[in-house]
Amino acid sequence: MPTHTRIRMFNTKDTYPNQSLDNDLCQAVVAGNTVYVRGQIGTDFEGNLVGLGDPGAQAHQAMKNVKQLLEEAGSELSHVVKTTTYITDPRYREAVYQETGKWFKGVFPISTGLVVAGLGQAEWLMEIDVIAVIPDGYKKK
Repeated sequence: MPTHTRIRMFNTKDTYPNQSLDNDLCQAVVAGNTVYVRGQIGTDFEGNLVGLGDPGAQAHQAMKNVKQLLEEAGSELSHVVKTTTYITDPRYREAVYQETGKWFKGVFPISTGLVVAGLGQAEWLMEIDVIAVIPDGYKKK
């Protein structure tokens, strides 16, 4: 009996054709009433990068992905409890946090922000992962 539900399963040989990988992953996992969302970047679910060179535009696409994944998992943005945001240059912080802040207005999650040397692909400027809950008795609107 599975103890969790996987959302949008994929294999890295399909999503990273420029790298020699073969890993089975998924975009989100629901375990009990907790939703774990994989790091989201400025790429849509068809693999198109949105906002080449624009950290704010990449953050917007990443947040669209987060919202959609949470909804597919039976949760929503207002149920986010923790975020971790990665940026590849400290100068991107303002653009990225202005964008993510719009999506989390009134939510008040805890948040960790990191500046990293790089992400999985050179053109990715930011990444955000979240943890959310599905409150007891919650039904999608």
